[in-house]
Amino acid sequence: MIYQGRFAGRTAIITGGASGLGLETARRITAEGGKVSLWDLNADTLAAARKETGAAHSVALDVSDAKAVEAATAESAKALGKVDILVNSAGITGATQPVIGYPIDSWLKVMDVNVNGLFYCCRSIAPLMVEGGYGRIVNISSVAGKEGNPNASSYSTAKAAVLGFTKSLGKELATKGVIVNAVTPATFESPILDGVPQSHIDYMRSRIPMGRLGTAQEVAAAVCWLASEDCTFTTASTLDTSGGRTTY
Repeated sequence: MIYQGRFAGRTAIITGGASGLGLETARRITAEGGKVSLWDLNADTLAAARKETGAAHSVALDVSDAKAVEAATAESAKALGKVDILVNSAGITGATQPVIGYPIDSWLKVMDVNVNGLFYCCRSIAPLMVEGGYGRIVNISSVAGKEGNPNASSYSTAKAAVLGFTKSLGKELATKGVIVNAVTPATFESPILDGVPQSHIDYMRSRIPMGRLGTAQEVAAAVCWLASEDCTFTTASTLDTSGGRTTY
């Protein structure tokens, strides 16, 4: 359901905005009156994503590059006029292998993108929100961060770190008008699954009581509530979109 005008006058930066959940969230925010800047590593798909969503601005960058994030923040803030919302959706899965023999380079890359990149974005953009007295930050974690998935140690660890970071930042900014929350989806249909073995996808589906994968639209609906002015007394928290998998 689209809520007409819910994001009227609001601006958003969405990382990983050229595909999957980031793209769907951008589509929804613009449809509800918001102004969006898409950030994504894939420059080739950014132009199409911008056209598809009606985004006002886009930046091609690697969020694990702290200086690139700082430059993109300045560019996007200028293009948007202000930054009210940050959705940290950029992420990678890493190798699907046991810890014994797990490739170190894959471990480090997952941490660099999923944890360090999210930290760089929050560190750079949150001060603009504090200055303006208003902000909504939504960090995309995963059910893997709560329960852990076998043969996905780097991803599970990174997404658990996102939860701890969200709780810390949310408490720091609780009196500043800036609300910080995380979403923990179970597996949902997304391009991020392209590099995941079918056997692992089948395992994750089997763990969902509803018996199916989620959709980007379902997760985006939760993200957009947390990103909206309707979310006023929920911060430093986690919202599950797991089809019944998570129980705490």
